[in-house]
This record gives sequence, structure tokens and C-alpha cells, in this order.
Amino acid sequence: MRISRESRRTVYVVRWGAALLALSGATSVLAPVSARAGGPSGDPGRAKPTIVLVHGAFADASSWNGVVALLQKNGYTVAAPANPLRGVPQDSAYLASFLKSVKGPIVLAGHSYGGEVITQAAVGNGNVKALVYINAIMPDAGESQAGLAAKFAPAPLTQALKQVPFRNADGTTGTDLYIQPGRLRQVFAADLPKSQTDIMGATQRPVAMSAFADRLTGAAWRDRPVYALVGRQDRAINPSLERFEAKRAHARKTVEIDSSHVSLLSHPQAVKDLITDAAEDYRWGPTPRT
Repeated sequence: MRISRESRRTVYVVRWGAALLALSGATSVLAPVSARAGGPSGDPGRAKPTIVLVHGAFADASSWNGVVALLQKNGYTVAAPANPLRGVPQDSAYLASFLKSVKGPIVLAGHSYGGEVITQAAVGNGNVKALVYINAIMPDAGESQAGLAAKFAPAPLTQALKQVPFRNADGTTGTDLYIQPGRLRQVFAADLPKSQTDIMGATQRPVAMSAFADRLTGAAWRDRPVYALVGRQDRAINPSLERFEAKRAHARKTVEIDSSHVSLLSHPQAVKDLITDAAEDYRWGPTPRT
């Protein structure tokens, strides 16, 4: 195939320009960019993980909407499955099944009661590369939320719950817990506008009261990197408990922000940043990246 004069001229100009850059030392400017694209040692890095987000009690997956939008903007594949809120054994089994359907590496994040669920659901799943806890409960194997929370002063949320009995199709009964709508903003989401918390109070999803007494059979944070966010104004979980959990799990990174319990709604950027820190540490290693 014959190459036109214009094509030969273009190739010559490109090669001549590259030679000038090399002679002028400009490659030293380009080198960090190449290292970033190819990883610290020039390898292509690990595959970008899927981010799986698990909501907590009194909420649904839409509570992650702001965080999802930011993660997707950064090019991440995100999934936010429904948490049934029927208790740790049922909810963790359900999530474990969902996680098996996700191909490749996963960074798994849980908010509030969702922290318990991810802790048990990720046990034995090698694709889960990091756990991120957002204003979350993080029991160890053999612990329950109630037992863990009892180590610290009770959070104001405990005085604002409403019990509603329910009956299952097989005749068994149970009790659901709701937040009293008129107190939801005060004890759950004080940094959100009242117009928003009024809607949250009306649309909240209850959690089975048994979930507070369920003991975990395993704790994935024992053998995975942990990242934790503490809300200093959290009135649903004592912030001192959140700090204790992060320290006990030897969290790779703990972030504290001035937030209510629902930091994923009021501070989605901070939550997104911690999740992407976990994802990038998996891809490139926790050392500083150039």
C-alpha cells in the first residue's frame, strides 16, 4: 500500500516532536501521568471494583441516590440492592446471594444497620475486597447490636421508636420498629430540612425488632480492609461506639465529619470520597499515589 506524502509528513512531524520533548526533558513531566495510568510499578493495576451499597433501617436504597450519582460520575459501576430489614440472618443471606451475582472485585459499603448485614454477608466471599462503614454498627461474631450498643450511653433514637406488631402468612408474629414521625428529624436527620424529614417520616421502612438481638455468626471485617465514617452529631448511634468499632477493626482510614446519622444524604461527597478511597487503595495499594 502506498503512503501519501501528507501521511509521511505527519509521521515525520510526530517523531520530530517526540524527539524534541525527550531532549528538553519534558518526559519527566509526562512520566507521573504514565505511572498513574499504569500503576505505581508500570502494571495496569487491578480491575475497577463494583461498588455495592447497603442501606440501613427506616430507609430504602434511594437513601444512597446522591452518593450513587457521584460514584457513577467517576466511572464506577454501582448497585444498591434492597435490604429486607427482617433481621440479620435473613438479610445477610439475601445480600450474600446478591453479591454472588456480581462479577469481579467488590467494595461493599453499609450504612447504620446495613453495617451489620455487610459484616456477615461478606464472610467467605473473596470478591469483597474492602468494607466501608458509614455511621454503622459493626458487631463481631457472637455479638448483637443491642449488646454492642450497651457498652456506651444510649442514643436518643432509642427513646423515639414506635412498636407495631405484625403477623406472617404462616401465623407467626413479630414486631416492627418505626421512628415516631414527629421526632425523626431530631434523632435521625437533624441536618436535613424539615420538608425532607417530614417525607422521610411518612415513607420510612420499618425494621424487625428481632434484628437488634440477632447475634452475628461471622465478621468479615476481621480479614478485610476497613474504612469508617463517624458522624459527630449522630443521635441514632453513639459516635463513641462508631469510633470504638473503627479502632477495634484496625480501620485503614477513619473520617469524622459534622453530620447527623444520615451523612449519606447530608454529606454525600464525604461519603463518596471515603468509598473511592477504598476502591483506589484496592486498585493501586494504600501507599501514596502519584
